[in-house]
Amino acid sequence: MTNPFTILGIAGSLRRASINKAALRAAQELAPAGARIEIFDLEGIPPYNDDLWTPAPPPRVTDLKQAIHAADAVLFVTPEYNYSFSGVLKNAIDWASRPSGDNSWKGKPVAVLGASRGALGTGRAQYQLRQCFIYLEMPALNQPEVLINHANEKFDAQGNLTDQPTRERMRQQLAALVQLTQQLRAPQPVAATR
Repeated sequence: MTNPFTILGIAGSLRRASINKAALRAAQELAPAGARIEIFDLEGIPPYNDDLWTPAPPPRVTDLKQAIHAADAVLFVTPEYNYSFSGVLKNAIDWASRPSGDNSWKGKPVAVLGASRGALGTGRAQYQLRQCFIYLEMPALNQPEVLINHANEKFDAQGNLTDQPTRERMRQQLAALVQLTQQLRAPQPVAATR
């Protein structure tokens, strides 16, 4: 690759000490050779309001849409709140999917990971988030899944991911996301006509 493969990393949390922001930083360290993760912080994106599109969209929304367009793929890192992904993440997804006919997410390969102190490691949130990918027309990486359970035992006090099996799973997921994106970009053979 002449240009680095760019994955846009978005954590669905605003909290500075978020375990999911720490997981995203770990993913940034674990990106495969030739790839990099550019982190976009959702801070400053206003609650979705259709009235805010005119005369121009909010600047942070424009920044988000430009970052999505510039990326080769997307990595969502989601917390789990009330069996679902965060409202902050849903809000960003809604802004970038609009206005009608300008869905910035369309066609972007996507992977999901998440961390929680619970036993399921954001599994319910990830599965619900995946439902959005259907409407958004985002090809989703199905395997490997990264569900970081008991996260308080897998990160140190400084927010570094210390659990080696989790680090390896993240490496595998990121490599698979790059591979999926490359496969989707590869020229498709033309079907023979009769």
